[in-house]
Amino acid sequence: MDLVIFEENKPLILQALGNGEFDYIESASEVFETEFFRFIKATAILDKLAETYPSPRKKEEVPLWFYVASNLSMRLHGVHSFNAFPLVVRSGGLLNVLGPKGAQKVTHPDTGDVTIACEGFNQKNHYDREAPCDQDFLRKLAKDTEADALMRWFSADVAGVFKNQRAFDKEGIFIGDASYLFVPDNPNYESSVKLLFDENDHPVSEEAYKKMTDEQKTHCQWRRCHKMVSLLHTNRTTDFFFFVALKVLPGNIHESPVLYEQVRQFVETVGKGVMKRLILDRGFLDGTSISTCKKDYGIDVLIPVRRNMDIYQDAMALFQLPEVTWMCLKEPVAETRESLRPRPQAIVKREKKRQETLEQIKQQKSSLPPEEIIVKREAATIGEFRSWSACTVPLSVVANRETYADGHEKVWLLIDTKEVEDPTAASEEYHLRTTIEERHRQLKCFIDLTQFTSRAFSMVINQVVFIMLSYNLLQLYLFRQGRKELNNETLPHIRQQLLPSDNHIIVYFENYYGLFAPLEFTEIIATLGEEARKKVAGKCRRLRREINGVMRNPRAP
Repeated sequence: MDLVIFEENKPLILQALGNGEFDYIESASEVFETEFFRFIKATAILDKLAETYPSPRKKEEVPLWFYVASNLSMRLHGVHSFNAFPLVVRSGGLLNVLGPKGAQKVTHPDTGDVTIACEGFNQKNHYDREAPCDQDFLRKLAKDTEADALMRWFSADVAGVFKNQRAFDKEGIFIGDASYLFVPDNPNYESSVKLLFDENDHPVSEEAYKKMTDEQKTHCQWRRCHKMVSLLHTNRTTDFFFFVALKVLPGNIHESPVLYEQVRQFVETVGKGVMKRLILDRGFLDGTSISTCKKDYGIDVLIPVRRNMDIYQDAMALFQLPEVTWMCLKEPVAETRESLRPRPQAIVKREKKRQETLEQIKQQKSSLPPEEIIVKREAATIGEFRSWSACTVPLSVVANRETYADGHEKVWLLIDTKEVEDPTAASEEYHLRTTIEERHRQLKCFIDLTQFTSRAFSMVINQVVFIMLSYNLLQLYLFRQGRKELNNETLPHIRQQLLPSDNHIIVYFENYYGLFAPLEFTEIIATLGEEARKKVAGKCRRLRREINGVMRNPRAP
């Protein structure tokens, strides 16, 4: 059985019903997931992913497109154990994409439970199928897929698919970062290591540990972990977030060489000119690699400077000169979502009064000491720096000065391979870097990125890759559907917004389908002509007889 795509064409379905014609009728409530899979199939995304998937199998008994789609469906439901696949596939919207031939809702002849009868992909089952494939097939294929090959597939082939979909913004803003994936303290977690972390989950070196006070040492703990290095693509207004490269490695491996290798691979895959801006934190300071990005790939890098670097000392001396122009940074404007329909004046007044009261309470309860309250932010820039010998391209240095309520100041520096005219723009652009940290937080806290159900490294990578892939595809789907405001939300909140939709009656006819509200469909049937009503009634009786006889050899309860 292959995947058959049904195109939505409600006028055609209405015309067919007017003549008493249809092929199949079913109800559906998971419209969101169904439409998501129809989207990735209709745009050829699912086919491309299956074509390039690094399958370890020589013989394909179950199509790879279904393996990829099933894995995505599990991640969208927040489920990572393959034992839960039968429940996900029955309750989700994936089966609606198969159409009436691939899957039908039927009543179990022994238990009376409503279940699914599936045609399946081969004839090896002794019992009637209640899922298109067995969960063990998915689990074994995931475990046998080589971890490195799967990460290369995500970083190269999947990135190529997104390029073909014209998903990359013309400004070409990319953000790189590393994050620790903590696992239970079990040495059987392959490729994991134990490291010492402080209370903020930052690794602590032996030298730093010796300098700590006894109280600080009590907050440190040894934790087993992997390290994940990733590249994220977004735009200036953060309408979407696409992970384009991924590498999971032992936690004690330095992330800098890995990330610059990801940059090289991405440029080779999609070509020059797609990635134009790379924003990093100071952990990726590498003069040679930064020069390569600028000269060989045409990528401008924006990154902070460490205080112990010569370029920092040289720049700070120049920023003390009176001729340096400092520009004030504007405070970020809180994001508001105006309703398309104007609110009643009474509600506007009530909300304004409420905000004034909240501001008064906030001022009264403010417990921050003056030395922690920032009263002014300024930025300045000096160009054509060449005092970093490891970097062979000229640099612009952007100084960010923060003045606090007690009068003291803090200054931190950014370097940019691009000529900077407006230092405030570079400073504001650097703050986009926090978006990748927020994506990591969401994946860990709301999609269980680190709740691994297996200690095998290949299964760990399978879970991470397909969580990332499902996240990317959902972002693309929402962006293309005009729902980009949801892309900043967590997956549970997105499902809350999209899934509580009305129940629909789906009517199929000649590879087309139409969605009808139950009352709308009842009215259509009730107003049909006598001949058409008889034809519909006769077809319904035949379908009921066929469905009742579908499960001839069900599995014993």
